[in-house]
Amino acid sequence: MALLHYLHLIYELTLTSTSTPSNKLKLITAIIALLTFKYRSHAIGTRRRDDLKEPKGAVPFLGHMPLMASIPGTRLHDTFLKNYRELGPVWSISLPGIGRMIHGDSPELVEHVSKTNFEAYEKGEHFNEALGDIFGKGIISTDGEDWKSKRKQATQVFNIKVFREYSSEMFSKESQKVVDYLDKAATSGAVVDFHELMHAFALDSFGSVLYGESFGCMKNIGGKVPFAEAITELLEVASDRLVDPLWKLREAITTVGAETRQNGIIMRQHILRMIAKHRAEDWSDPNKKRDLLMMFMEATDSDGQPCSDQYIVDMMLNLTVAGRDTTAQGISWMMYLLLRKETDPEILETFIREVDETYGDNLPTFETHKKQKFAEAWYTIKLIYAGESFTWSTYTMGRSELIWGPTAHEFRPSRWLGGEKSKSLNKSNPFHLGPRACVGQGFALLQATTIMGLVLKNFEVKLVEPGRLPAYGSGMTLPMVGGLPIRVSRRIHRVDVKA
Repeated sequence: MALLHYLHLIYELTLTSTSTPSNKLKLITAIIALLTFKYRSHAIGTRRRDDLKEPKGAVPFLGHMPLMASIPGTRLHDTFLKNYRELGPVWSISLPGIGRMIHGDSPELVEHVSKTNFEAYEKGEHFNEALGDIFGKGIISTDGEDWKSKRKQATQVFNIKVFREYSSEMFSKESQKVVDYLDKAATSGAVVDFHELMHAFALDSFGSVLYGESFGCMKNIGGKVPFAEAITELLEVASDRLVDPLWKLREAITTVGAETRQNGIIMRQHILRMIAKHRAEDWSDPNKKRDLLMMFMEATDSDGQPCSDQYIVDMMLNLTVAGRDTTAQGISWMMYLLLRKETDPEILETFIREVDETYGDNLPTFETHKKQKFAEAWYTIKLIYAGESFTWSTYTMGRSELIWGPTAHEFRPSRWLGGEKSKSLNKSNPFHLGPRACVGQGFALLQATTIMGLVLKNFEVKLVEPGRLPAYGSGMTLPMVGGLPIRVSRRIHRVDVKA
């Protein structure tokens, strides 16, 4: 917008000035020279910040846009880690149309923005616009009172005891499908892509819990499920939009825009079909088990009115998309860390002993179980001004010796035991912290403990390539390129889930 303003100013001066053409040219040249000097090292429309370190590669007017455009999505997290090591915990870049992004990989800053001074920050116009046509006006892409209302309603629904019991039953049902799938692989000796398996399990689980029926991913492993494909593609698009000032132009002149709209239609139409199906059922029996969709359909908004279909679709879409990849990939990376060649075998052995001793013939139930903020206040912590955004990288913070000491690169589950867990929430916050802490955290923990307990209770698992570090793909999370190939064999005692 700033660039358009200055161009409009030059245009008006050339039309209204009574000077000679030579003087007009001099005036235009002078204005361009002045703007070039002013924005010689940062993006037009942003504040110059000599107090903050920046990566090399900034150009006049465009700031770091060419640099960011040159970084593949598969290298973005490593680039952030490189900047951290070269520039320190706090550095920044400027992008036209997006503004200045201040990157702070410091537990104190993360806690300040997420919790201590939460009210001074919001996700901001750029974030909400970039993700709005993907997520609608759901809990992910809203701010202020609108977000508070949605957050309150979602939290209430998730904490209803009957729904929690129903969720536990559905997760157990879907987990059994994984056991059966691995049992067949143990018989045939087939290689299993655990990464793909977890994506199928996670989405089918959310389908059962949220809509009352799975998406059929476990029946179609290796094939394509339209809803699942749409999630994968939309999350990749969303990730690109957050760092690309020209995403609207790029999507308009390529097929990405049309494909994104079509994927959105696929997902929304599925949810609308489920709403229609629920309305056609008889729910008069108060003892009939209700999924999350039905609970939202029976809920009322802040004015006491029934929620609109559009409201319900946006909320359900947000919860479904947010839950699949984060859960599936978290479990996959956990399995990799347990089995990789560099990991002390005693860690896995301890894990299996605890599974056997804790669960016996039972499994846990529900009862046992790339972040951005936009500065709204004018001045906060002497770092962030209004119109600037604050970001941090969990990937980088998890590898920081300044935060974790010399053992930062070691896989040490023991660091999370005892009192260290509560002390570390601002150091590693996969579920966020503060008012925006993930409402589905209990679901993710339930899924992870259920499926890991089941798999390790029933099977011996080995990586096909224990010395290979899986590469991560592009997206808002860390998908594994090439998956996580494993082989399984049966343990002596098999345990089935009891619904």
